[in-house]
Amino acid sequence: MGKGGMSHGGGGGDGEENMAAWLLGVDNLQIQPFKLPPLGPHDVRVRMKAVGICGSDVHYLKTMRCADFIVKEPMVIGHECAGIIEEVGKEVKSLIPGDRVALEPGISCWRCNLCKDGRYNLCPDMKFFATPPVHGSLANQVVHPADLCFKLPDNVSLEEGAMCEPLSVGVHACRRANIGPETNVLIMGAGPIGLVTLLAARAFGAPKIVIVDVDDHRLSVAKKLGADDIVKVSTNIQRVDNEVVQIQKTMGVGVDVTFDCAGFEKTVRTALNATQPGGKVCLVGMGHNEMTVPLTPAAAREVDVVGIFRYKNTWPLCLEFIQSGKIDVKPLITHRFGFSQEEVVEAFETSARGSTAIKVMFNL
Repeated sequence: MGKGGMSHGGGGGDGEENMAAWLLGVDNLQIQPFKLPPLGPHDVRVRMKAVGICGSDVHYLKTMRCADFIVKEPMVIGHECAGIIEEVGKEVKSLIPGDRVALEPGISCWRCNLCKDGRYNLCPDMKFFATPPVHGSLANQVVHPADLCFKLPDNVSLEEGAMCEPLSVGVHACRRANIGPETNVLIMGAGPIGLVTLLAARAFGAPKIVIVDVDDHRLSVAKKLGADDIVKVSTNIQRVDNEVVQIQKTMGVGVDVTFDCAGFEKTVRTALNATQPGGKVCLVGMGHNEMTVPLTPAAAREVDVVGIFRYKNTWPLCLEFIQSGKIDVKPLITHRFGFSQEEVVEAFETSARGSTAIKVMFNL
């Protein structure tokens, strides 16, 4: 999958036909055969057990693109995943058949300067599950490098293992923003990424966290997950100044770091204006490619702006947070589906509608 494959033939190690969910066009997902690549000496073959639906998966389904990544030929979808090891390559020493693992979905080159500098998430040759032209992991089985498969502690479920992928975004964002016990946090957006950022910021020790959204249900979920306070805002960009006053009043203290987990012009404007002088805005969401925002006033207040792209070296910490109970991702999983043609279509439509759906999970 992450290493490539073909759309015809079998592929299971025991002779069974390996099936995968193929994106064939707009609103066209079909379960079809998928042949696995050969098992390399440092690879493992994993039977998928839990695969979550990400917003990027929905973007590909609805538009055949996400940001600058465009689907030009049929592609297997899915990248939030966990499963059970079925076979290991001859050089693999860290895993054995039967181990339950969470998979980090990106394979970097480890040769470029960014990889050598430890920033492998920015590798220009990254091969990432379900990012064109690389196939994803919503399949019976996948082949993946062993060093990107992390053994699950006994008290961590396969579903929780799959949740390490979205949680990694929040963990990476908190690392980039240097969240700690003296960092008061504002989060723009209570969707799945805003909520995992909330959980991560709390685990990193943030003393006060306020989350902002336009949706009452998602704000209520955020409150249940531990947000100190919530603020409902509108979609009207003309109300930014008034809403900033409301947010700052609700915070009661200066905003040290704002995470924009939506990526729209209004949320970025709000983030820049609400953050106190000397603070930081971390751009997590990817809503619009281009926008007009008040950078000069923010620069005059020495508000730093940092971006994040995916994550790096996050799985061990995510698993530690989940194992120790510092983070509970289970409440985020709101819908579960099996792996049939009918259920795959229904699951993606459920995720696309949003409403009460936060994380939609496949149990294979």
